[in-house]
Amino acid sequence: MEDASDSCFEVPPEGSGAEQPPASSQGNAVREAENGDAAEKPLLPESSGPVRSEEGCNQMPPQEQSILEEQEQSSLAQWEQHEEVRREEQTSQNSALPENTASGTVTESMTEDNETIRRTGPNFEKTMQSENQEHFPGKVVQQDYHMPDVITVRVQTDSDSFQEVVVKIERPTYNKPFLGGFRSMRTGVEFHNAGSQTRCKKRPNKGTQSFCRETQTVWEKNKPLQTRNTTSTQMTKIGLYVSNMTDKLISPGKYFTAEEYHKRRLEAVIVLQKYFRRWHAINVVQNLREQKRLRLLWEADEELRKKNEKEEKLRKEYERKLNPKTKEDFELLYHDLELWMQEETERINRTLTGAERKAALCALLEQEAQLIACFGRHKLNANEENQHKAILHLLDKCAQPKRWKAYDGKITEMDTQDTLRARELLEIYRSISTKDIPKDERTDVLLTLRCTVKVPQDPLKLYKNVYFCHSCENYLPSTEFLIPANSHTIGRCRLCYKLDNEARRRESYLKYRLILENLRKSEADYQDDSQIVFLVQLTDLQYLIENIWNCQSALSAWGELYDLVMVRWDKKHEWSPWNTILLTKEEADAHLKLCNLQEAYEAAFIFRIKQKHIRAKNYFAQIPAMSSFLHRSDNQANASSYETHNSSMKSAEVKEVH
Repeated sequence: MEDASDSCFEVPPEGSGAEQPPASSQGNAVREAENGDAAEKPLLPESSGPVRSEEGCNQMPPQEQSILEEQEQSSLAQWEQHEEVRREEQTSQNSALPENTASGTVTESMTEDNETIRRTGPNFEKTMQSENQEHFPGKVVQQDYHMPDVITVRVQTDSDSFQEVVVKIERPTYNKPFLGGFRSMRTGVEFHNAGSQTRCKKRPNKGTQSFCRETQTVWEKNKPLQTRNTTSTQMTKIGLYVSNMTDKLISPGKYFTAEEYHKRRLEAVIVLQKYFRRWHAINVVQNLREQKRLRLLWEADEELRKKNEKEEKLRKEYERKLNPKTKEDFELLYHDLELWMQEETERINRTLTGAERKAALCALLEQEAQLIACFGRHKLNANEENQHKAILHLLDKCAQPKRWKAYDGKITEMDTQDTLRARELLEIYRSISTKDIPKDERTDVLLTLRCTVKVPQDPLKLYKNVYFCHSCENYLPSTEFLIPANSHTIGRCRLCYKLDNEARRRESYLKYRLILENLRKSEADYQDDSQIVFLVQLTDLQYLIENIWNCQSALSAWGELYDLVMVRWDKKHEWSPWNTILLTKEEADAHLKLCNLQEAYEAAFIFRIKQKHIRAKNYFAQIPAMSSFLHRSDNQANASSYETHNSSMKSAEVKEVH
């Protein structure tokens, strides 16, 4: 914005009070507005527009300066004429106002006619500029104007009445941002967009900090509108031909009501439902058939597996009877001999009488004696072979180096004096056991054996932990005695027990031994320091199975001992004779998966199991080693019953509250 003088005018900054452009700019703006000039260039907030400095103004050509001076003088003349007309109108209006209105001022803020305020506001600055022009008639002088705190504005309240309103100016504590504007392309005058000085309404302070959802949620509403689509159709008329080769003839169909329409829809939905249900039923039936086929196939495989396992067991048992090598094999032979003798004795007593019966019993007794002698010969051969294998196994195990696993997983081996000595003894034993060697080598081996073996200086060391067997009257180490859990004294040795079994009872403990081995393996897998299962002996387990559980499953009453196993009744506590149940393998797997026994089994079944546990507890209470475990189990049972009682009481209280 240039003036006729040598100085240039800059756009005043925001908040300085001089927010209106100079008089020359206003005159140009009024003239451009009256002429309807639209040649304006917008100013964006990012670019503040070209503002010339004083140096730039001094460097302008003289021709441009003269042109600008002429334009400014013409605009000033027009503005002075307009101002004189306005003053005359104002003088006439003031003379017509009543005295109370002309002399009094209104101190309240009124906002009844905003348009009148906007028209009257710029007149204040125009008046100030006109006064400056009276003192400086040839130039437009730019002075620093400071907006007062209170201004008076004339407001037209009626067609013939005016009212003066006092307006208080609120001064912001910050610089107002530049909101953009536009510049006239013809005169170069800049116009800035004005901003509101009204403060934002403060939210009432409720005393609490609230986080409402409305401040973060935008409610949107979509409403479709049908816009107008104006079209036209060209028809055939005089002087205009329109071809109808591509036209189509459309004839209206049968009209049907809304009820008929919904009825047709309902019928169509019913048809769709019928087909869908048929398809769904077919799929369900096919799935059931497939599940049945898989179930039958699984049952057939299980039956075949069980049959094969049973046949394999019978085959192995038959081979063990034909070639007995261990004491379990001879127990099976004597057990079968006893069963055969009982059957033959019953047959003879049932079919024969008198002298024929006695002769048949004598022949049966001779056959039994021959079979026992045959068993004895097999036992001698098996003992020699087993003794040789046992010695070789012991020496080989003693000759193995010490092994341990390092932190990196590698195995470290180390030979000690004991392992080296055991290796020498192993070589000597193999040399002595070798047959068909020359006489000289045999002599060297015997001399080496003589130098190697020596009798200890204190023979009493050999008699440590030695007990007397009242049956065979021999002094034997403690490992040779079979001590039941309920015994209080040292009885017969293992050899005497075995001889008595072969001569009279002829019982087989193989099945019970398998059950005990499986039980100990399963308890070792729990890794909860179970101890009772390793204190129970074979005779104790036999009494538990035969006298308490009757050699059958507690659920299905299956009596084949090869298929039965013993597991925990309550898997949360370690196994004990009063915390066990006898089941088949499949039933045991299902039982261990249960979480709540009270919900899984009926009260009558649980009562029966508890009765068996009480009988087992009374039997094993005679064992001194079992007393501590009995007291501990009683304490656990009391604690669990107390917790159950408390939980039931709490649930009852909760129900009463509800």
